Amino acid sequence: MLRIRDLAVTFRTDDGPVEAVRGIDLDVRRGEVLALVGESGSGKSVTAMAVLSLLPATATRTGSIELDGRELTTLGEHELNGVRGKEISMVFQEPMTALNPSMRIGDQIAEALLNHGVGTKQEAARRAVELLARVGIPEPERRAAGYAHEMSGGQRQRVVIAIALACEPKLIIADEPTTALDVTVQAEILDLIRELAHSSGTSFLLVTHNMGVVADIADRVAVMYRGEMVEHGTAMQVLREPTADYTKRLLDAVPRLPEGGETVPPAGEPEPDGTGPGGVALPVPVLSLRESSVTYRKAGKSFTALDQVSIDIAAGEILGLVGESGSGKSTLGKVALGLAPTSGGELRLFGEKLGRGGLRGRAERRLRGRVGAIFQDPGSSLDPRTTVGEAIAEPLVVHRAVRPMSGRDRAARVRELLEAVELPASYASRFPHELSGGQRQRIGLARAIALEPELIIADEPTSALDVSVQAAVLRVLRELQERMDFACLFISHDLAVVHEFSHRVAVMHEGRIVELGATDDVLLRPQHPYSQRLLASVPVPDPVAQRERRVARLAARSAA
Repeated sequence: MLRIRDLAVTFRTDDGPVEAVRGIDLDVRRGEVLALVGESGSGKSVTAMAVLSLLPATATRTGSIELDGRELTTLGEHELNGVRGKEISMVFQEPMTALNPSMRIGDQIAEALLNHGVGTKQEAARRAVELLARVGIPEPERRAAGYAHEMSGGQRQRVVIAIALACEPKLIIADEPTTALDVTVQAEILDLIRELAHSSGTSFLLVTHNMGVVADIADRVAVMYRGEMVEHGTAMQVLREPTADYTKRLLDAVPRLPEGGETVPPAGEPEPDGTGPGGVALPVPVLSLRESSVTYRKAGKSFTALDQVSIDIAAGEILGLVGESGSGKSTLGKVALGLAPTSGGELRLFGEKLGRGGLRGRAERRLRGRVGAIFQDPGSSLDPRTTVGEAIAEPLVVHRAVRPMSGRDRAARVRELLEAVELPASYASRFPHELSGGQRQRIGLARAIALEPELIIADEPTSALDVSVQAAVLRVLRELQERMDFACLFISHDLAVVHEFSHRVAVMHEGRIVELGATDDVLLRPQHPYSQRLLASVPVPDPVAQRERRVARLAARSAA
């Protein structure tokens, strides 16, 4: 149905032309899921964007792209608008930048229908609610009346998928469609993609770095490296018997949960009186929440995002926080950063109370200079008008009273930080839109460690990274943590990464912490039914093993 031949894309830059994609040949058959994989900057997203002519003005595209025998590269803008959304839909990588913050969610879905003359305004509104329910959004009527900023990252991604499904297109190009989703919701979305492909003949060009997702739903796999195709074949061939060295390295970099075996017993849990095992006094936690709650009110109704959560993070400790989309993970992180006001409870940073009856003004600002943040959506957390260097230097400017620096020293520090996250120093002069999603996430990491903080709140710090870059960034983050000894609240839906990186793990569900303990205890021997369901939904990069896990998961769901 989709036929790409000899596709090449070149970008004009101040440093000369950059050949992002060259010589790509690709076919997508009707009802097929073709996965396009490769590391950040390999040309996956550029290839996907080229199909719908969504490349920037600095790009030059050559080659042939046909949809059902119709050449797309020769179509004008008006003709392309008839194809976009109706025949080919797109699910973008960063949902916050793909959604209009000033429009209600239901109106944005209805807009996709009305733009192509599908139904009346009332019918489009009803269809919007149906689509929200189909992609697993709870209370779809209420959510349709809300805005993007009122949703979690995973819920926003599901809205983008609902928009893509609106006109029942022939082909959906999905650029990292499950990046922001927790494993349970990801499993539901993958089930939906599989159902659409099999029942309605919808084809998918799936751009992803998640090899577990590839093993779960892909019929065929194409592997890209530095703008070229290095391997393609069935999912079984590529994932179980790869021939290209790069594919082998990619699969070796995939983090995996241990299958079992002996593990180190957990350290003793703190006693309520502030002492550890044997009555030894414990140091003051760098972050402490006591019965903290966050309640939002709108139109006379209230919604509790955080429900009497109590948690401590010790100096130098990495606490992993996992749970489904909308469970309250990001809200807890925002409370720690002072970005979400609490409706009850107590927050302490480095032993100092904040909020009601606590530090204010300059004293609070100096305290917050000791905290770094890595945000979930790298696209919306970077100012598109400032260069990468200015973005990284921003904490040094804002907190110059804490760490005075000359302009020359700040520039040197920016170069040092770029090298720390394995990006060239020359990137300092680039703008965020000139970087891939993974590269933007590394810029966020560089900015977070600029002031050498004692605590980092990391909200999905590896969500936009392919497995090879993710492994490199986690290695850098671990080395920095060992050298700087900062504590970290590590919020993630990738349980294998959490297991690899965290000392303890907390599981959140519906605004509460339902399980907390040593990493091995929680992720290898979960006690709470929700934790067990979470672990059962984790995809593995082996098509045979993943099929067995999927069958077992669906059987358990049917039994429930």
